[in-house]
Amino acid sequence: MTRVLDINFIRYLNFFEKITRVRTNYCFNYNNYIYFAVLKPFFSKAIGKEGRNVRKISETLRKRIKIVAMPSDESGAGKFFSDIVSPYEIQSFKLENGEFVITASRQNKAGLIGRNRVRLQEMQDIADQFFEKKLKIV
Repeated sequence: MTRVLDINFIRYLNFFEKITRVRTNYCFNYNNYIYFAVLKPFFSKAIGKEGRNVRKISETLRKRIKIVAMPSDESGAGKFFSDIVSPYEIQSFKLENGEFVITASRQNKAGLIGRNRVRLQEMQDIADQFFEKKLKIV
């Protein structure tokens, strides 16, 4: 799948780089947050001392933001999705038949799927963007 960025995400990426001095090409929405995925070595630099960069970006954009470490390969996908869906807990994360399968308790499953399956669709878009795989919650 080819990634399509709208003008707002391009502006967010440019502003993020200007504030943090960390370059990234990955910005996405999930649960009314704007997520920036950065390489692991630059993670603490992107957050800034005492979270200063995160607060400054959030106040300027007037949006809630989070910064997550970008996975290096499919083995890091479980941690990546766990960071994204926090505070909901994932019991297990595995790759079956070419798609990611997330297992969660009943209450967490409802939160992960969201009303009208909005959060599930957002997570499927993220899985397709980063790993080119489908995602399923059981």
